[in-house]
Amino acid sequence: MALRSATSLLRAPGGALLPPLFALLLTACSPQQLVLRNMADQLAAQGSAGEDDLELARDASAFYLKLSEAVLRDLPGHAGLAAATAGGFTQYAYAFVAFEADRLDSRDARAAQRLRERAARLYRRGRDHALSALESRHPGFSTALRTGGVPTLEAADLPLAYWGAAAWGAAISLSKDDPDAVADLPLAHRLATLAWQADPAFGQGDLASLMGSFEAARPGGSAAQALAYFDEALRLSGGRSAGTLVAKAEGIAQPAGDKDAFLALLRQAAAIRDEPGSTRSLANEVMRRRARWLLDNADDLF
Repeated sequence: MALRSATSLLRAPGGALLPPLFALLLTACSPQQLVLRNMADQLAAQGSAGEDDLELARDASAFYLKLSEAVLRDLPGHAGLAAATAGGFTQYAYAFVAFEADRLDSRDARAAQRLRERAARLYRRGRDHALSALESRHPGFSTALRTGGVPTLEAADLPLAYWGAAAWGAAISLSKDDPDAVADLPLAHRLATLAWQADPAFGQGDLASLMGSFEAARPGGSAAQALAYFDEALRLSGGRSAGTLVAKAEGIAQPAGDKDAFLALLRQAAAIRDEPGSTRSLANEVMRRRARWLLDNADDLF
């Protein structure tokens, strides 16, 4: 049926029943877009699926991330896929690159530094996917973020803001010798704060934990406020977030020189057991491994 005849049918008696058909005819003009959107939806869903095998996740990550980037080039405003990709780069950089640098540091400082530089690049790559999607969805978002405006975040924007801020903060933490990177810390914190203002319970405590990490790290931050964020994150997660316990140990107990609290938090993190099919399984396994490594090296940290 030609588009013109379909339009005329919309004016005919009973035409009120035809708008869905008209919409289908319009979208049928771009089958490639339909295929891409379906692929983007599937990739986004895969990115949030539960997985408890860390090695399998590592092996699959490179292909998943490259394919996701290829699809995003044609669908830059797809919030779900952009958030999954930003999160994928951030988690890959943390679990498989930055952590390896920490473990290698005492044996080969140069190799560890190369890994940290790579991790920082991966973090920035994840951040850029999140920020690009926010800009595509809300033109002028980046300018408003930098000039003190108040961008409005919708529900679909929250994963983008969370992963964008997390990746940005992580990149800054590995770039302390770069004044330009460090100067962006208030922007990363502001992005997380916008998400916090929209939904403090986002991610069942993940956002609250991120806010705690920012508060503990930023110049002039309040240890008491950081502690309140971490405790709220533990409440929202039902005590099932190993990452929050490790972040609290490294962000609060270690700087305070409280070795007993440091060890207690890490033991609690290492002891967490996930329910079958939990979406936290992979993240918790990453953080359990970090907790055990920190426990083994606690004497060197105090």
